[in-house]
Amino acid sequence: MPAPPPPSPARIRLSGRIDTGAASSLWPALMAAAPAGAILDLRDVTGADTTGAAMLLAAEAAGGRIEAPNEAVARLLDRVRIALAAPAPLVEPRLPALAQLGRQVLEGLRGIGVGVAFLGEIVLGLAAALARPARLRWAELARFLDEAGLRAFPLTLLLGTLLGVILAFQSAIPLRRFGAEIFVPNLVGISLLRELGPLMAGVILAGRTGSAYAAELGTMTVNEEVAALRVMGMDPIAILVLPRVVAGLLVMPVLSLLLTLAGLAGMAGIMGLLGFPLATVTGQLADWLTLSDLAGGLFKAALFGLAIAIIGCQAGLGAGRGPRAVGDAATRAVVGGIVAIILLDGVFAVVFERLGI
Repeated sequence: MPAPPPPSPARIRLSGRIDTGAASSLWPALMAAAPAGAILDLRDVTGADTTGAAMLLAAEAAGGRIEAPNEAVARLLDRVRIALAAPAPLVEPRLPALAQLGRQVLEGLRGIGVGVAFLGEIVLGLAAALARPARLRWAELARFLDEAGLRAFPLTLLLGTLLGVILAFQSAIPLRRFGAEIFVPNLVGISLLRELGPLMAGVILAGRTGSAYAAELGTMTVNEEVAALRVMGMDPIAILVLPRVVAGLLVMPVLSLLLTLAGLAGMAGIMGLLGFPLATVTGQLADWLTLSDLAGGLFKAALFGLAIAIIGCQAGLGAGRGPRAVGDAATRAVVGGIVAIILLDGVFAVVFERLGI
């Protein structure tokens, strides 16, 4: 007796658009029928989205067979099939703690190397500008002197005055216990001239000018204007960086001195309220402040301005790609500038103490 023929596979005829809503109701039935070799007849299907295409391909992988899709649905199925067959992105394995520390150290050393190389390019550019002053863009230098210096005068005067008022008032409270308010001008004058004047002026320059340098150069880097200069054979260091660095070097001593004078004026106002005449205040300052205090503070301020300008320019030229690149560059410039001036101030404190200055 001959064996009965095997049962023919079920034919499931789909129609309309196979989208996310249709797939949610069809998925259980198709997955149940696919292992038996069900035929999915798509001749009446007018369209599909990626969810519907994924459902059809899943049924095909489970044993079903797709028939008669129209051209648009067939193209969609091919694209989804290729996407599903693409290899998964490689996930970087998590390194041990010691290896992560080593990677961070290497990245830090690499960053130091990049910074040293950038500083070397600036030194060579300054040497070339001294040999040939025409290489320096004097009009741009004047513009940066105006933006970093003159336009910062109101803020510098305001902060300096407030700083002098606060220092004088807070110093007079403990000194009053010993009847030593007369020494408030000495304390405030030395603090402003040697430490707080250059340091606060550096914070102002980092917040205003360092971030502006990074934002301007970062925008030019993102727009590939810096790359265009290199293609044309022009040196971006000489054109873009040197005027900004020289401006930062020149304006910082002026801002530091202006902030110090404003602070002394604010301190004199508080001393007047405490009953000390202006002649007494100026006499105390003349007796205690020396030319070395002024020279040391201005020298520190000049180096602070140089460091802030270099860090801001390097952050801008090293900006990456994407919408966040300019903002990240400005953030690095401000944070790096403030950290740099604090570290330099600590170094100067040790050196001045050793030299007896």
